[in-house]
Amino acid sequence: MEWIKESLERLEDKLWAEAGRMGDKIPYIAEDGRYEKDMRDVNLSWWTNGFWYGMMWQMYQATGREGFRRAAEKGEKALDLALENFEGLHHDVGFMWMHTAVANYRLTGNAVSRRRGLHAAGLLAGRFNYAGKFIRAWNLDKTGWMIVDCMMNLSLLYWAGQETGDPRYCQIANMHGDTAMRELMRPDGSCNHIVVFDPETGAVAEKPEGQGYGPGSSWSRGQAWALYGFALAFLHTGRQEYLDTAKRAAHYFIANVAMTDYVSLVDFRAPKEPVMWDTTAAACAACGLLQISDMVPAEERELYRFHGERILRKLTEAYCCWDAERDGILQYGTAAYHRQEDRHVPIIYGDYFLTEGLLRLSDKAFMIW
Repeated sequence: MEWIKESLERLEDKLWAEAGRMGDKIPYIAEDGRYEKDMRDVNLSWWTNGFWYGMMWQMYQATGREGFRRAAEKGEKALDLALENFEGLHHDVGFMWMHTAVANYRLTGNAVSRRRGLHAAGLLAGRFNYAGKFIRAWNLDKTGWMIVDCMMNLSLLYWAGQETGDPRYCQIANMHGDTAMRELMRPDGSCNHIVVFDPETGAVAEKPEGQGYGPGSSWSRGQAWALYGFALAFLHTGRQEYLDTAKRAAHYFIANVAMTDYVSLVDFRAPKEPVMWDTTAAACAACGLLQISDMVPAEERELYRFHGERILRKLTEAYCCWDAERDGILQYGTAAYHRQEDRHVPIIYGDYFLTEGLLRLSDKAFMIW
């Protein structure tokens, strides 16, 4: 389609210009059209620090331009210190090293990158709580916390299991996935963000609101994590219950986003006012919908592809800044419902999922997960 072709041309021009400006910076949120802060200085262990380099690897795969590859390799080396000082890392190491080291290894065969990826996978596996059968979230006093975000990090464990032939990685990923199906997902296809367990017994203690509006509400990016995360779990395991869960999450997301012209609210169950958007949730969900469409029987494919494409078209036409002189592409990203400082801003993971989604529509995407 012409809009996809035009969007990809704009995307390449914009990311090429940003790569030229970026130098060694690790970007997060563009402020007034510039990536002023360098996450190497702010927090090298921050969970989003791999997404820029994931975009660079995606664009290198799609275009063959060496400048994208050189930009991607810079970040991988910068994150070595985060591995060395591992106390700051948590459940999101998949986001950080799937998009850097594992992507590099898959595309180039770099042995050093392979070791980095396996190191990160070992750290993730080491967070497993046997009593509750979950990978603990975050650090400090949150020893019994599990969050839906971690479904997107399980790919690191599936990759490590396949790469080493050691079944423990996949066993941990599957046990976490099974617990997430039981405790995070609801019968209607919506999901909780957080479940808090007693870390000694594994008993469920509470299910707080997390980054959504309140307990029992429906944080849209958490819904996208579930949608895409369970789809990826099926991709790696072939377990039908994971695909069925991904489809239920997808149907719930589609039903809600269709009521707001294919752009997601921050929380689908929040009060009608004030209206707050999170385009990053829509972009992530679109990628998940396209993934599901590749895995279901032929007669089901159009449902998921249609809605994934519809979301991406809406985002590219109404919510993107294509000015190559300004940093940040996807506008109106929101990290958490009750936080003002990162509300309605361009956030790096929104740009990543937009990039992946557009490349998927043109059959140029690299399966980074």
